Amino acid sequence: RQQGLKICWYHSMMDWHHPDYLPRRNWEKEISPADGANFDRYVQHLKNQVRELLTNYGPIGVMWFDGEWEETWNHEYGVDLYNFCRKIQPDVIVNNRVDKGRGGMAGMTKDEGYVGDFGTPEQEIPATGIPGVDWETCMTMNNHWGYNKFDKNFKSTKDLLRKLADIASKGGNFLLNVGPKADGTFPQESIDRLREIGEWMKVNGEAIYGTQASPFPSLEWGRCTQKQVAPGETRLYLHVFDWPQDGKLIVHGIFNQAKGAYLLADETKKSLPVSRKEDALVIEVPNTAPDTINSVVVLDVIGKPDVSIPPQIEAENDIFIDALKVKIFSDRENVEVYCTTNGETPTLSSEKATAPILIRETTTVKARLFRDGKPVSGVSERKFTRVNPISAMKISGLASGIRYEYFVGNWDRLPDFDELKPKKSGVLDNFSFSPRDTTEHFGFCYSGYIKIPKDGVYSFFTNSDDGSKLYVDYKLVVDNDGLHGAVEKKGVVPLKAGFHRVMVTFFEKTGGDVLKVFWKKPGAEKERIPEEVLFYRK
Repeated sequence: RQQGLKICWYHSMMDWHHPDYLPRRNWEKEISPADGANFDRYVQHLKNQVRELLTNYGPIGVMWFDGEWEETWNHEYGVDLYNFCRKIQPDVIVNNRVDKGRGGMAGMTKDEGYVGDFGTPEQEIPATGIPGVDWETCMTMNNHWGYNKFDKNFKSTKDLLRKLADIASKGGNFLLNVGPKADGTFPQESIDRLREIGEWMKVNGEAIYGTQASPFPSLEWGRCTQKQVAPGETRLYLHVFDWPQDGKLIVHGIFNQAKGAYLLADETKKSLPVSRKEDALVIEVPNTAPDTINSVVVLDVIGKPDVSIPPQIEAENDIFIDALKVKIFSDRENVEVYCTTNGETPTLSSEKATAPILIRETTTVKARLFRDGKPVSGVSERKFTRVNPISAMKISGLASGIRYEYFVGNWDRLPDFDELKPKKSGVLDNFSFSPRDTTEHFGFCYSGYIKIPKDGVYSFFTNSDDGSKLYVDYKLVVDNDGLHGAVEKKGVVPLKAGFHRVMVTFFEKTGGDVLKVFWKKPGAEKERIPEEVLFYRK
């Protein structure tokens, strides 16, 4: 099971029941439209094809299923299919979409009790690594899984290569999709990017394949992967996106002794000087980067990585109205935390962070760990901005509820509902689908007013399948648009107490459908927006 880059040009294995896909052996004999719909018969057909794949083609590394979002598929089917695969080939790895436990586009299994050997985040990369859990980001080169001649929004080679390094640095695998044309050929844009990725991998593939996640929580100049190369020796691959202008690559928060360093692109492996400065190892590198996208510097150290994680800086939000309490702390033992609020790097003469600090103006907070009078971590940094709240509206003639407009259409992204004629309209108690006539190809626009109980910074969330957006006083606060499973997005907005205009838009194409709208009041827990704060104008 090697970490790295995988290219796929066909997406959904559970769609192999369609006669246009392979394998199609004895398709006409196994299922005929005249037989009528019978899902159990389809499942048996699916298992017959899975048996063919796992029996006729030698050892199979991965079975990658998709389609669990269909309402007809359930947990029992998933467990049965998973066990079916493992019975035929005990060593095969099966993704979590074989079952119903995938948590939306984030792709990870929601809780125990579901089967699947690895998570499948879609079109996104987890913000942090997931220790002890295998996962694979699946992503398109443009905006479509299949070929679309009008979609020229291709990600650049730079973007794809840096995504690859980011994913590998977090312990994941990268499944990069290609949507072929009807004749089976690849779009030229895909060919160009694959060639350029291949050229980079020929030189730097060692820094991707067979590596493990970075020991560092973050690096200001790029990413890191690692592997054990000998007993008691670790090789760190430093993926440098921002090449140091002064020729000094600084690796903060590492206490191992350096054994040596060199450029991975240098076939001679010419040694680069390495020195220590406080908590950091400093590598002297050439003035010019070997690669404009991602230059890899190899750093060999003695032992397992001994890395100090910088202190954490926590607050309710990054913006505030009057004042904000900021907590600074570290889980590391035998250390002291020093902080600054003037933008300077903390020293022993700075304020010791023994209690939360209260800020009343826009402030950049920095913090660093010290032990025995010496810094033993990099610097944490977070900016907090004071803002003016949006004034409430003076309005009368309100009644409880929210107006809705119901639309029918086939979209991949939210349309401009102002340009469309609704099929229905009226008033609801909340953000409900109850007026709909169909379970697919529909949309809603909800509009009205929300009563804000007190001045403060409010967080709003939409959890939707497919796309949604939330506006407050005509300001886009939550952008959760696009085709996807149930995924949650968040936004914050500063508001004065009183009535504010609110609008939520939503569309459903196919598959599952859900829309949940939440808020988080200052100092409170997140909750569904209650009906008693929603109003419309008569």
